[in-house]
Amino acid sequence: MQIKSAKFLVSSTTHDKCPNTNLPEYAFIGRSNVGKSSLINMITGEKKLAKTSSTPGKTQLINHFIINESWYLADLPGYGYAKISKETRAKWKKMISGYLLKRKNLLTTFILIDSRIKPQQSDLEFMDWLGTNEIPFVIVFTKTDKLNKNEFARNIEHYNKVLKETWDELPIMIISSVVTKKGKDEILEFIGETNKEFSEADFK
Repeated sequence: MQIKSAKFLVSSTTHDKCPNTNLPEYAFIGRSNVGKSSLINMITGEKKLAKTSSTPGKTQLINHFIINESWYLADLPGYGYAKISKETRAKWKKMISGYLLKRKNLLTTFILIDSRIKPQQSDLEFMDWLGTNEIPFVIVFTKTDKLNKNEFARNIEHYNKVLKETWDELPIMIISSVVTKKGKDEILEFIGETNKEFSEADFK
């Protein structure tokens, strides 16, 4: 798939304020500072589409983008950011869970994982929650260019071992790097193939 157009549409505080559409949609989410905005900019080819920041917790709303005038990309707030109040954390959790559970045209959620760090409880719990609620997801390992070949192989092997403790079948995994643009083709190919199976009638 080639990206011919990508533009920001709207930021929403709740799922019911998101764009009213039957077009296919894909959500991107991960722990704060995982490189989500940079990845979105990389796969769309637009350097400033999603706002990047060195400050964790920058994304605080559900941000929608229309891609090729044919599918939606939703940028969700990061989780696992400690330097916010319990009230704000609860608000974000309610907003994210409401969106994921009730957004009928959402086909897949891409969970971004920092390849440099060991499996985090917040990531594992979030994946378990998605599985329990039968919400399809794909794991995207980020910042892989910051590891050498042996470090990366060791980290991914450990991650697979941890996942196998609770999952009978491992989810799809994509290796990415915004520096080398690794993973761009795989993500867009996955979306393109999934779009082919999409039927608007299923979501009316």
